[in-house]
Amino acid sequence: MSLIFGTEEELDETETDLVPPPEQLLSVQLQSSVVQALSKVLAAEDILYTPEDTTPYECDGLTAYRQRPLCVAIPRTTQEVQAVLKVCHELGVPVIARGAGTGLSGGAMPSIKGVTLSMARFNQILDIDLVSRTALVQCGVRNLSISEAVSAFGLYYAPDPSSQIACTIGGNVAENSGGVHCLKYGLTLHNVLKVKGFTVSGEPIEFGSDALDSPGLDLLPLVVGSEGMLAITTEVTVKLTPKPELARCIMASFDDLRKAGDAVAAIIAAGIIPAGLEMMDKPMTAAVEDFVHAGYDLNAQAILLCESDGTREEVAEEIERMTEVLQKSGATATLISQSESERLRFWSGRKNAFPASGRISPDYMCMDSTIPRKRLADILQAIAQMEQKYQLRCANVFHAGDGNLHPLIMFDANDPDQLHRAELFGADILETSVQMGGTVTGEHGVGVEKLNSMCVQFTPEEREQMFSIKRAFDPQSLLNPGKVIPTLQRCVEYGRQVIHHGQVAHPTLPRF
Repeated sequence: MSLIFGTEEELDETETDLVPPPEQLLSVQLQSSVVQALSKVLAAEDILYTPEDTTPYECDGLTAYRQRPLCVAIPRTTQEVQAVLKVCHELGVPVIARGAGTGLSGGAMPSIKGVTLSMARFNQILDIDLVSRTALVQCGVRNLSISEAVSAFGLYYAPDPSSQIACTIGGNVAENSGGVHCLKYGLTLHNVLKVKGFTVSGEPIEFGSDALDSPGLDLLPLVVGSEGMLAITTEVTVKLTPKPELARCIMASFDDLRKAGDAVAAIIAAGIIPAGLEMMDKPMTAAVEDFVHAGYDLNAQAILLCESDGTREEVAEEIERMTEVLQKSGATATLISQSESERLRFWSGRKNAFPASGRISPDYMCMDSTIPRKRLADILQAIAQMEQKYQLRCANVFHAGDGNLHPLIMFDANDPDQLHRAELFGADILETSVQMGGTVTGEHGVGVEKLNSMCVQFTPEEREQMFSIKRAFDPQSLLNPGKVIPTLQRCVEYGRQVIHHGQVAHPTLPRF
């Protein structure tokens, strides 16, 4: 096949204003050579390269930034995945792996000169081992489908991100996803035993093992959360958790944000580790109540959802202890679920916070940072001031138990000025979180969204160590290039790195 516009003679005869610029010709020529090479290892229908076919892949859940890939490869077998990687490695073409595209930091945003590797067809649960309580799944298996498959055996997969009905296990591994119950049951890393896949050159590789430990260096924590920069995941062995006998949820109302924040810290200080501990501010409560009618207190400045699970005796004791802490912390009302349907109704609002926000704003930018639990009220007050500064609305939802913030900045992407102010607003939240002793990301990853903020979080020496790890796996930087780790030049341009007498200086930020 040929994608070149025409011969040199034909182009010479064309009017000057119709001749494609040199860079466009180079792009078309590159696309032609890549598609032709891939056609030797994939069926024609498994390679997409026309604008109408590649446009659906131009972004992930971070829709503010878009660009079409050079082409999209959709392999059907692991052998085809390996072959695609070998072709791209030989040609020196970048590869960006993509699952369901639900990520919120632009981690799956394509490269205009690269191949998007869609793993959507790898959606089979390969094995369920009830004795070891594990499941072997392909990377494209939806998070929720694992729990659905093992529910009859009294088991489930614990990590439950809000996008669990759509997000894939491969994407969860890339981002080290958590969810509303991660405080007690951990992140993806704590619920995965083994990750299998290929290096950038197509060499088979495994991280972890089916046993509790593996020989040599433990590289599983390195690949989980690596955002597709070190290897391509094809199969994952996950741990399965027994369903608790009972789960009950307390919905507590507060007339003051600081009281709610202090209540979170007080619960943890009391030695209680709830199954879930989530917080929503008043704007978010109003948005979700109008969407799902969960029965939230619309007069409350903040609502806490505190869940306990286990045996009936354990739950009864923990609910009593948490209720006492909440009331002592100033809760104006506490409502305890009396049935499973009521518990799910309490959670329905939290689980639908993002789509509810989409109903009241053309666009929103969901941030993801962490702070010490005791600073919850401080960051909320700071965000309220930022709303005035940037003249944009923001609704807030938190994995309060581990200090993971999800402010949703509302704007209209059709207005370039609003998009610019939303970007500044988001960067301000991230940098303020660092100043308060936190980090620029909790579970959504860095992708392209937080590249500049990484200049604030890490010194040049720390970032160079990250690049060293990247080079050890991917010397040519072909896997998901330009993501996660900012270059020194980028940090200098952002103004967070200073060249002083030929030396790089990392400015110390004021701490709140």
